[in-house]
Amino acid sequence: MTWVLRYRIKGKEQTPLVVGLVSDFPTEDEANGEVDRLGLRVRINCANPRNERIKFNQLAEYYLKVEFDPEVTATPKSENTKPILDHYVRHFLIAEWGDQIAEDMEPLEIQKWFNSLHNKEEYGWTTVSKIRGIMNRIFKIGIIHKKVTKNPVEGLRTSVKTTYKAIKITPAQTLLILRSVMGNMLHFTLVFVVAATALRSSEALSLRWADILWEERKIRIVKSWKKTGVDGSTKTPSSERDVPMGRVLAHYLHEWHAQTPYAKPTDFVFPSMNRSGRVPICSSVFCSDYLRPAAKVAGVPIPDGHRWGLHNLRHSLSNWLVNKAKENPKTVQGILGHSRIQTTLDLYTDEDLDEMIAAQDKFIDAVGFERETVQ
Repeated sequence: MTWVLRYRIKGKEQTPLVVGLVSDFPTEDEANGEVDRLGLRVRINCANPRNERIKFNQLAEYYLKVEFDPEVTATPKSENTKPILDHYVRHFLIAEWGDQIAEDMEPLEIQKWFNSLHNKEEYGWTTVSKIRGIMNRIFKIGIIHKKVTKNPVEGLRTSVKTTYKAIKITPAQTLLILRSVMGNMLHFTLVFVVAATALRSSEALSLRWADILWEERKIRIVKSWKKTGVDGSTKTPSSERDVPMGRVLAHYLHEWHAQTPYAKPTDFVFPSMNRSGRVPICSSVFCSDYLRPAAKVAGVPIPDGHRWGLHNLRHSLSNWLVNKAKENPKTVQGILGHSRIQTTLDLYTDEDLDEMIAAQDKFIDAVGFERETVQ
């Protein structure tokens, strides 16, 4: 016997859609679960006969379905992105435009809305630009899948200005932070590993002891911990890499391995003690309760409301390696796992004031002025 999904359009019975065998889905709840997995309700709700034009909320729901489907999307979004994307689509786009016919939406009205999000609602331009990008993608998917014939977002602009600047710390401040958390070996080792390797927090949290390759003196990065509470793929293909493990780093990892109650190869390197090691430590709680206070004690100027966490250690290492240690940017790119060196240079390093002054002085010397005579 076979489960089928029956439905009507404008009161007229349609050809039922096959769901699967009763032997595979013994109960109605299991059959309904398969209906959702196959996206049959979305397909029905987003059906677009010639005499019925699709509303924006239907188009957006269709987008959410296909954007995570590897069969129809060349680069499907990761599971970590899903709740974030869902938030933007439902709380911003559908809330504002859901009831409108998608093809009747006017570019000028959309542009005015973008501007009002920044000017009246006081959202940052980076947030507004993200919303614009998602809306543009929704219409592009709609065109590809023949749900709509035009994209009213194409050609619209939003500012890309941002006031956010990652706070970077010095090696001396890093040492003070490490001393502050030394009373807890789990916390100490987590901070030390991220500070020394520039791992993303999601990469560090996903580590099992089997990923620590002691003999080869490296740490294997092949996955990342998702906000949904499962392992997933790394951020980009370039993020899948081997991270060097020097003598000092190996020493402290050995020390923690000897102390942790969860030391099997399949155990998390940084486990949650409250959850009996079944999941890794919660990075947001750790950062707010321990890392942020330790950084303030170390003299790091963190304004209230400003983001601060393990990622700042990543920024700090990359900035120091390029500007102070004078490491080759390609080497730093490899450590960070960036696919593009421009990301390393633009977002993870700052201009060095001492270097800029030295460069200026070189020019003045070449001109012929004696700097020593200037008081």
